[in-house]
Amino acid sequence: MKKLILILLIFSGAILAQSGRITGRVIDKDTKEPLPGVNIILIGTNKGAASDIDGYFEINNLEPGRYQIKASSIGYEPLIKSEIIVTNVRPADLLIELKQKLIEIESVTVSSGYFNTDPYELNSTANFSYEEIRRAPGGFEDVIRALSVLPGIAQASPGRNDLVVRGGAPSENLYLVNGYPVQNINHFGSQGATGGPLSYVNLDFVRETNFSTGGFSVAYGDKISSVLRIDLREGRSDRIGGKATISATQFGLDLEGPVSENSSFIISARRSYLDFIFDAAGFNFVPEYYDALAKYDHKIDAQNSLSFLFIGAFDKVKYNNNNSDDIYENSRILGSNQNQYLTGLSYRHIYEKGFYDISLSRNFFDNNASQRDTNFNPIFLNNSIEGENTLKFDAVYKVSSKSEINFGAEVKSVKFKTDIFFPPFVTSYGDTLNVGSVNMNERYGKYAAYVQYSATAGMFLFSAGLRADYYGFLNSGFYLSPRFSVSYMLDPSQIVSLSAGVYYQSPSYIWLAGSEENKNLKAIRANQLIAGYELKLREDTRLRAEAYYKLYGDYPVSQLRPYLILTNTGAGFSGSTDNFSSYALEPLRSAGKGFARGVEVSVQKKSSDIPHYGILSLTWNESYFTALDGVERPGKYDQKWIINLSGGYIFTPTFEGSLKFRFATGNPYTPFEPDGSQLVEKYNSLRFKPFHSLDLRFDKRWHFENFALITYLDIQNIYNNKASNEIRWDDRKKEVDAQSSIGILPSIGISLEF
Repeated sequence: MKKLILILLIFSGAILAQSGRITGRVIDKDTKEPLPGVNIILIGTNKGAASDIDGYFEINNLEPGRYQIKASSIGYEPLIKSEIIVTNVRPADLLIELKQKLIEIESVTVSSGYFNTDPYELNSTANFSYEEIRRAPGGFEDVIRALSVLPGIAQASPGRNDLVVRGGAPSENLYLVNGYPVQNINHFGSQGATGGPLSYVNLDFVRETNFSTGGFSVAYGDKISSVLRIDLREGRSDRIGGKATISATQFGLDLEGPVSENSSFIISARRSYLDFIFDAAGFNFVPEYYDALAKYDHKIDAQNSLSFLFIGAFDKVKYNNNNSDDIYENSRILGSNQNQYLTGLSYRHIYEKGFYDISLSRNFFDNNASQRDTNFNPIFLNNSIEGENTLKFDAVYKVSSKSEINFGAEVKSVKFKTDIFFPPFVTSYGDTLNVGSVNMNERYGKYAAYVQYSATAGMFLFSAGLRADYYGFLNSGFYLSPRFSVSYMLDPSQIVSLSAGVYYQSPSYIWLAGSEENKNLKAIRANQLIAGYELKLREDTRLRAEAYYKLYGDYPVSQLRPYLILTNTGAGFSGSTDNFSSYALEPLRSAGKGFARGVEVSVQKKSSDIPHYGILSLTWNESYFTALDGVERPGKYDQKWIINLSGGYIFTPTFEGSLKFRFATGNPYTPFEPDGSQLVEKYNSLRFKPFHSLDLRFDKRWHFENFALITYLDIQNIYNNKASNEIRWDDRKKEVDAQSSIGILPSIGISLEF
């Protein structure tokens, strides 16, 4: 009886921690200098603190639960941070970056800011905190999947992380982890693109993300559609602790703590368990993956710091060929064993009017892909290595309280090695790919430099910059990218903005392997124009409307397949079902062109004293591209209408529920003829039916004396809509095989924090 009572007490949350605390540091958003004397108020309580001379603060003796803080200081915009989870296990450690007031309006009180925006990149940006990503319904606690609720984001497939941003291809997205560029942050990543089934960045150590869907500054280059910045936090400084997790797809262990008074560490390891389930269920195709993360931070003194980072992912597949059906199904799959890692060392120096960062990093991708027929003869074999060593310098200099200069440079040494065996292959359109063997072992250089000036004048904010890129592996390698943005504050609650710029992206390395003449390719060009309007409805609620136009030029197109432009490739697992299009192992020419345009409207409410949050977005967009045959066709990922609704209600400080509804027009596709062939004149002529789904999630926390328990129940596609989003030909049955999307998928997650 006593044991039963103890169990009931534990799971009712009756054994609560006595106290928790919030710690943090306040710095200037532009210069990174510490800000002393900043008032930190715990909203809804009489507790607070002030930052010390080094910007640090601490609020003690807090009951475990959910809090908000307000930071304010003379000459700076006030800032509110919500979704602060306090436990007795680990201090809630915050980094608060305050912006100087750029526009002074007499007799007007500036309201507090729930939305942490960059004053010089007002267009097309969104920030998500750790907690906002973690609790996203249907998100698998994945950094990338949480972004799908934003306007302008199309999903190539519900089961993958192929970001399609404003009509662009999945190869057009830039990922930065703590400022280090990463080719792909997904397990089983697509070579030459940026997608995959699941991110390998451990969300437990993500402080926040910043996602730009267009109009980004000259500080970012070599990608033309979007920039995702993932900033990791530092390890805890009080003691060693950790977290054990089992989630929908994996289990893992985190450890973190101090190394010395001025340094801390983070380390984690995770492993999938889907291979155990798939093996037990008799699946023919069994994926298995691991990932690891290690981070070390050291503060040399108040002005100087060092940081080291390692993130690795290790993926492999197994084929269970137990019968003829298994053998046939596996013959249709391009499987890939992969090893990926990012490692980097960075140094930051803060001076009186700014700061500079110097970083050295290595990004490595080893891809061993294969597909074999029912007699186990190779259809396609590819063993590729892509390695990038990058030296970066970025600096900010504050010219005055209302103007600054950002400048930097980057040198990248690239090694690309590939060994491909590709016997003659006849596509479903009747083209013969006669590649044979390809062997390459090349070293390339990439170089870039940029400068940007930003300032305020009256009610105007403006920014102008110039970027120069040189791609050493192209015969025409030098490119200049001018960019400009301006915004005007109509009143404290309304802003209108406009940005324009030229963006360039070098061809993917694998696209150079098909022919020697592919070195004559040019960088892909996209001219962008974006107009925006923002209205603050409440302190915690804003409305945004944006219209954009992207004009594409010099896109690689196939000379063998005159209907094929590479903006229509890069999603999914490739292979014979898409005629190996994404590899582009054929002569290419920079003759493709196209456009993408759209209008986006969104309303977002942050969690505040009103215990609910959410985002509603409506997107109308279209994209059309023209390959070598001169026919303008809709893009493969063109979705005319996208509607997203995601939100939740906080019932108690330890229990909340949330939902996500998504509707999207079906993607274009090419139908099959009765003999299994496809006709060029019908290329992307039909559309799949519109797709819609509803995801539900419930989160519950328990706070105990020496540990905290976090649990969730997540149900994806709750009404089991299996709308088709892919078709392929079944050669045995001589009929179309419609690949339906994921049906209802319940999952649970349990984390023990200690």
